[in-house]
Amino acid sequence: MPNTGEDTANPFDLNTVRQLIQLMAKYELTELEWRDGKNRLKLKRKAAMVESATAAPPTGVTPAATVPVAVAPAPAPVQPPAETKAPKKLHEIKSPTPGTFYAAPSPDAEPFVRVGSRVQPDTVVCLIEAMKVFNEITADCSGVIVEVCVQNQQPVEYGQVLFRVDTSA
Repeated sequence: MPNTGEDTANPFDLNTVRQLIQLMAKYELTELEWRDGKNRLKLKRKAAMVESATAAPPTGVTPAATVPVAVAPAPAPVQPPAETKAPKKLHEIKSPTPGTFYAAPSPDAEPFVRVGSRVQPDTVVCLIEAMKVFNEITADCSGVIVEVCVQNQQPVEYGQVLFRVDTSA
C-alpha cells in the first residue's frame, strides 16, 4: 500500500501475503480473494502448478491489486523402492491426439484417477481437449495407476505417455 501519510496498519503485510500463498499451495487453490474493509487482495496462479511459492511478492500491495504467484513445478511422484525381483512391466496410457490434458471433469471436481487408483479397460482416466472437443481417454487395461506423467491443463502431444499402469496388481 503506498504511503499516503496515514498511520493506518496495512492488513496485507508481506508475511500475511506469504502465508496466503503457502495456504494456496497446500490446498491446491488457483485463486484466492481476501477483503479487509475497503482493501482487497486477489491472488492467482496457474492451476497446473501446485507447489509452494518460490518468489516473494512485492513489498507493497495496493487495494484491488492482483499479485502474480510464481511457483515451483510439482516434484515427480515418489517411486517405491526397487525390489530384488524382476522389474514390473508397466502399461503406458498414451495420448491419442495432441491437445490439453484435464485430470478432472471440471475445475472443482476430483481427478478421474490418482496414483493407487484401480482401473478397468473402460475406466475414464482423463480428458484431452482438442479444438474445443473433449475426448474421454480410457485405461484400455486393468491394473493400478503407478504414475501420472502430466499435470492438469498441460499441453500434450500425440503418443505422449499420460499414465503408467501396473497390470500385475
